[in-house]
Amino acid sequence: MATLDEIALTYVARFATSRAKLATYLRRKLKERGWQDETDPPIERIVERLSGLGYVDDAAFAASKARSLRSRGYGNRRVGSALHAAGIGKEERATALDCTMEETISAALHFARRRRFGPYATDNADRDTRQKWLAAMLRAGHGLDLSRQIILLPPGIEPDPQQLMR
Repeated sequence: MATLDEIALTYVARFATSRAKLATYLRRKLKERGWQDETDPPIERIVERLSGLGYVDDAAFAASKARSLRSRGYGNRRVGSALHAAGIGKEERATALDCTMEETISAALHFARRRRFGPYATDNADRDTRQKWLAAMLRAGHGLDLSRQIILLPPGIEPDPQQLMR
């Protein structure tokens, strides 16, 4: 058990993680290295202990991950999928996904700017190109209405977030 504890402590010292990700990591390490003891490995007990000590905090992990993904231009659907994949529960996920309309628009505009869509394009796009842009915006987790508004903006004009809120 001391070795498994050390592995867990080393992991949480190096990476921000969720309870589910830590448990998955420990199971993978046990599969790689084997378990010599006759009793079941104490994975859940280790996860509980580290969580109780504050080394693993699902709510803080979810908030940090959501901020990070939004700052890269991803929308709530994509952020929610990433949090679900990390094993974050519904309550923590809902709290992390709670953001203002300004934050939603800012993330969508950042994504469009990074990919040179809509107002950030070099020239007017044809219908097929706009469809590709729309598909990319939707895959990034942005809503259909907001995505359409952004990609239909003419190139070279700085978008007004207030106009997009309507």
